[in-house]
Amino acid sequence: MDKYYLAIDIGASSGRHILSHMENGKIVLEEVYRFPNGMEEHEGRKVWDVDGLFEEIKTGMKKCKELGKIPVSVGIDTWAVDFVLLDQNDERIGDAVAYRDERTKNMDEKVYELVAEKELYGRTGIQKQVFNTIYQLMALKTKEPEALRTASKLLMIPDYFHFLLTGRAVTEYTNATTTQLVNAQSKEWDEELIRRLGYSVSIFQQIRTPGTVLGSLKEDIAKEIGYTCEVVLPATHDTGSAVAAVPVSEDEEENVLYISSGTWSLMGTELREADCSEESRQHNLTNEGGYQYRFRYLKNIMGLWMIQSVKKEIGGGLGFGEICEAASGCGIASIVDCNDDRFLAPADMTEEVRAACRESGQQEPEGIAEVAAVIYNSLAKCYADAKKEIETMTGKSYDSIHIIGGGANADYLNRLTAKVTGKKVLAGPVEATAIGNLAVQMIADGVLGSLQDARKCIRESFPIKVYE
Repeated sequence: MDKYYLAIDIGASSGRHILSHMENGKIVLEEVYRFPNGMEEHEGRKVWDVDGLFEEIKTGMKKCKELGKIPVSVGIDTWAVDFVLLDQNDERIGDAVAYRDERTKNMDEKVYELVAEKELYGRTGIQKQVFNTIYQLMALKTKEPEALRTASKLLMIPDYFHFLLTGRAVTEYTNATTTQLVNAQSKEWDEELIRRLGYSVSIFQQIRTPGTVLGSLKEDIAKEIGYTCEVVLPATHDTGSAVAAVPVSEDEEENVLYISSGTWSLMGTELREADCSEESRQHNLTNEGGYQYRFRYLKNIMGLWMIQSVKKEIGGGLGFGEICEAASGCGIASIVDCNDDRFLAPADMTEEVRAACRESGQQEPEGIAEVAAVIYNSLAKCYADAKKEIETMTGKSYDSIHIIGGGANADYLNRLTAKVTGKKVLAGPVEATAIGNLAVQMIADGVLGSLQDARKCIRESFPIKVYE
């Protein structure tokens, strides 16, 4: 009888439940449920509907029962940096505010009054991004201090969902590192840093690594969905799970570049030790935690969020593949800086791209094909620039780039990336985040022996397209 594992992968625009089992030595996937997600406006804030998301989590789990495919374990991954606060009765305090909300504006300056930016990087190795948890907490401390005073727990979004399923409150390591409050050497909360910033150390939960078995579903949850199973921590930061699924051999692990391509593009390599040097900070590279304490040494690039936005605005009924194909036929050469904060959450992404071209004296794109072409060309340039920076910092010259995640389907962007970087591009697997989530569960269950075994199995289970 097949053993099933369930990955619940929740992104900024949608979530899905993907069941997996082994068949003839290969990983087989089956999507059983999909649901929408997105930021909502509430009382002047951009927020996540975490109550609605948890209902969707349970609905998808019920689908497994309907199919007669009960998973032995389940794990949830989401985006990073966002969190909820719970009071002493474990009731949520306020909304789950989204990272694209403007509350963190100028909060970096307040943080640096207490801890210098250079020292902060030296302790955590995490690149400055205005929406990191450290700045969100400073916004609360400055504008809503009562929320922090009454809080007894801080839980990252996936940790909150795992808590609702099991009643056990922990913080998973890969997501914890994105708070910019974890010490890169000790790999634990930097309590001195937290105190200096005026946050309460007591609200931060014990850090646990991917593969930790939290336990079985709470009795009421098991009764509601119709079965029980184990809850196993994957790399709950979706990029952490995706990178675990990069299909490299053991001797290639630290000698290839990857791009986890989705709403964000995360381009980097794996390191065994964090690089917290001043030179690394100047390059704005980050050392996010990975599986088995590997460091994901990478650069955050705006990614396909820009394409997703213009598709909604002017894409009509076109699919992403059709937009990508239309863009490939355009001759427009305009380039914008995808990492400019102006593209983080503009009221109109299409107009923002056009304005950036206009302000720099370049041709303004007209229509979805040209706007998309500008974005794809700009992303490829960002990839080429990031490649050079990473090669400079690591002293290595990488032969290939693995593109994983939904962006592996963007044929035109993959071709551009190979051309602009001069590297061989290997695209796939598309469902890397869910696969990495599932692989960690399978390792925890003993079905796969190690990360190296998992990556070998992934190479043999899913198609990889090569661009040269």
